[in-house]
Amino acid sequence: MTNILEAVYNIVNQNDFKIRALYSGRNRANSMGEALEKYIKDAFADTLGLESEMERMKVYNQKFSWLGSQNNPPDIMIKGGDAIEVKKTQSAKSSLALNSSYPKADLRHTSPMITKECKECEKWTIKDLIYCVGHTTDTELKSLWVVYGNIFAAKHETYQRIKDTISDGIKTIPDVVFSETKELGRVNQVDPLGITNLRIRGMWQIENPRKVFDYLHKSENKDFELVCIIPTEKYNSFGKESKNKIEGIKNKDFDISEVEVKDPNNPVKLIKCKLITYKHNE
Repeated sequence: MTNILEAVYNIVNQNDFKIRALYSGRNRANSMGEALEKYIKDAFADTLGLESEMERMKVYNQKFSWLGSQNNPPDIMIKGGDAIEVKKTQSAKSSLALNSSYPKADLRHTSPMITKECKECEKWTIKDLIYCVGHTTDTELKSLWVVYGNIFAAKHETYQRIKDTISDGIKTIPDVVFSETKELGRVNQVDPLGITNLRIRGMWQIENPRKVFDYLHKSENKDFELVCIIPTEKYNSFGKESKNKIEGIKNKDFDISEVEVKDPNNPVKLIKCKLITYKHNE
């Protein structure tokens, strides 16, 4: 089984961040988002640089249980391991657009946003969630911030309360026809002819982890920068082999340090974490 430590190890050793050249797409906008997601998959699967697509798919089959659908989270699920959400930005500090899916501390089997196929791809109830946020140009990956959801987002109830309050408020509007929906609401037959419907969608955003954790790390002007924040309890749960690999990296631009981050549910409380950084200049 793979994990975030294996992915970091593979990224540092692969050392090629011109992802447009590594992966191609149908057009510029889609190709970079698609290229980033493929790069993350390959980092976790240890298939970076593998030319055979057939061999890559065999490895994916061994290590992943789910590789996502366009409009439903997550993007990747590791068999028996974590779930992964990949977000691309073309501005280093721009907010992350989550659309109708609010920020998540973890991924839960009961979420209405998850497809039936995802729920049944393996036996699971709750998975730790990793956000992989890549800042790209039109050709290159310039930075990658990797953070766990439970140090990034508040508990589910924080967001669900807002969502439920809005949905319930909409239903108090008199003389309209409502229908069941996964969105905030749907009003049918708004006009006298009954031919107009209204879909009410949430458009969630969350600040870029580069801004959220700026008290831990100030980015430098490098060709590529990797910043990974892992709760110490989670770090200690990984196997000895993975920890030995990453702790054995001999590179002056690679560092692992002990830090504390603000608890998303109560910022006066601190959570012990490992801060892993890697800077690359050509």
